[in-house]
Amino acid sequence: MLKQIICIAAITSLIGCASTTNTESLPQPIDAEALETSQAKQQAALIAVIDNNQQAQTASYSELSAQLEGLEKQLAQLNVKPEEENIIPIELECPASPLSGKFILGAAESVYVDEIKTSFKTRIDTGAESSSLDARNIILFERDGKQWVRFDVLTQGSDAPADTFESRVERFVRIKQEADEKSDRRPVIHAHLKIGKYKAETDLNLVDRSHLEFPLLLGRKFMQDIAIVDVGQTFIHGKMTTPAVVNK
Repeated sequence: MLKQIICIAAITSLIGCASTTNTESLPQPIDAEALETSQAKQQAALIAVIDNNQQAQTASYSELSAQLEGLEKQLAQLNVKPEEENIIPIELECPASPLSGKFILGAAESVYVDEIKTSFKTRIDTGAESSSLDARNIILFERDGKQWVRFDVLTQGSDAPADTFESRVERFVRIKQEADEKSDRRPVIHAHLKIGKYKAETDLNLVDRSHLEFPLLLGRKFMQDIAIVDVGQTFIHGKMTTPAVVNK
């Protein structure tokens, strides 16, 4: 009888253990509401972190923009371009020009004489001291106690009639062409000349130059201090609109 009781107790104990083990090994039911709540909290926390980062970046960008604007205003006030800040100007010493404001004349130029209202083919002659104009039928006379001269000029060339002009005599000069010749006494008039865009004044002695090619000659006195002659060129300043008178 005792053995039976012990056996029954042992079997009951084994059955209870088996029942306990099976119950603990079964999966527990999932709480969907709790899981959803947890996920919502995590999502809210992540969104909050992203918002904080965006706000920090926006604030930093605004601060940098303000600093840049301030720098641009400072540069504008200084009126200095950034790329020019380190440029140091260097003054170059140039040699003085030998022309010194003088204009250049060729060996021949077209010269307009205002008193004659005509342009002449003119020889620029550094070998001659004075300047002379081709004049014919030179007649001296007196007007208001002053010495005057009447003369003819071939303003249209040797094939056309001459025009007569009158002018006050500034003085007389003696010109000696050759060593064995007598000096030639010539009346001198004052004239206003135009060569290209240049205007000048000079004295012209009147003489018959019919045997010479150029009816007008400009010598050293005219060129002194105002012009330099380049004998390798001619008509540097062009020709006048009216045909220049040429002796044949």
